[in-house]
Amino acid sequence: MTDSVRRVDDLSLEILKLLQRDASLTVEQLAAMCGTSVTEISRRIAMLEQERILVGRHALVNWERAGEEPVTALIEVRVSPQRDVGFAAIAARIARFPEARSVHLVSGTYDLAVEVVGRSMKDVASFVSEKLAPLEGVQGTTTHFILKRYKEDGELFDETEPPPRLPFTP
Repeated sequence: MTDSVRRVDDLSLEILKLLQRDASLTVEQLAAMCGTSVTEISRRIAMLEQERILVGRHALVNWERAGEEPVTALIEVRVSPQRDVGFAAIAARIARFPEARSVHLVSGTYDLAVEVVGRSMKDVASFVSEKLAPLEGVQGTTTHFILKRYKEDGELFDETEPPPRLPFTP
């Protein structure tokens, strides 16, 4: 079971790049930036969404500054691949949990990297012990709690400059 891959044309690629940088751009702004009509931009976006090339548009929120601090963890998951589907079936099952923000197949000492969000460390621990670890095919997990986000999706969270380095003199 493989996803079909389709190479997009230059205009569609430009739309994707612009939306990845700023998902709040309107079709009017995109049309002006791409030098084409609003109708054409709308048609392209609809096609990109229908083909699941453009999967979603999201706001990146600094929850700490908003006074909310959900707990985020990266969970390494070792799994047994299943005949004929490999890691896809277990990854899809994990991805359906609402606590799982992202699920990636990775190389290295574990197979899946799962980003999980909860209201507390206890919520994340309960998810791992009661939902994730007992899944058939899961051989083991290692949980890493995110203590501070400095940069995500290419955006810096703290725009303050680092303190200047003191000059070195021998």
